Amino acid sequence: MDIACGKGEILIRLAELYDISGTGVDISPYCIKDCRKKHRDRVPNADLKFIEMDGADYKPEFQESFDLTMFIGASWVYKGYKGTLQALKVMTKPDGLIMVGEPYWLKEPSEEYLRADKIRKEDFGSHYENVHSGEAEGLTCIYTLVSNYDDWDLYETLQWWAAIEYARNHPDDPDVPELLERKKREKEIYLRWGRETLGWAIYLFRKP
Repeated sequence: MDIACGKGEILIRLAELYDISGTGVDISPYCIKDCRKKHRDRVPNADLKFIEMDGADYKPEFQESFDLTMFIGASWVYKGYKGTLQALKVMTKPDGLIMVGEPYWLKEPSEEYLRADKIRKEDFGSHYENVHSGEAEGLTCIYTLVSNYDDWDLYETLQWWAAIEYARNHPDDPDVPELLERKKREKEIYLRWGRETLGWAIYLFRKP
């Protein structure tokens, strides 16, 4: 199960590698359309299902029915990291795996950064706190995959590039000025504060 699956790449790759069955849920009709196209084009025989709906509203037919539940980078759907862990725990089989991607503070965030990015210090914990939160829910953290500066730069700068390319190729789109202004602001925030302050990790837990 992948809640807020985006364009479905994780499930598609797992199906290519391991012949898994799976379900992806996302609120975006554009993402679900891409998911279904990838399914048809890359793994047409795989037992995959993609559902367009708010992940917070999704209820599996049977609780504790998935060997692996995933939620990568959208924990606001369940009102935070702790709520995400609790929701996934209910869907995961005993001895199953829970994988969550979540930011963490590399250092104390400055007030300027928090104001500029419209976030709060309590929105995220430290790397230690992210691990500890899962174990406080009765889970065992068995692996973490932590980003480095190259990972962050790739993630951020590809968005700058994509925005500029889109503007070059669609000069008549009335949304282009707003798009470029937003990316300019995000670039400034990332380079001035975010790169040195906010990290990212994927946490893998086993449910008892």
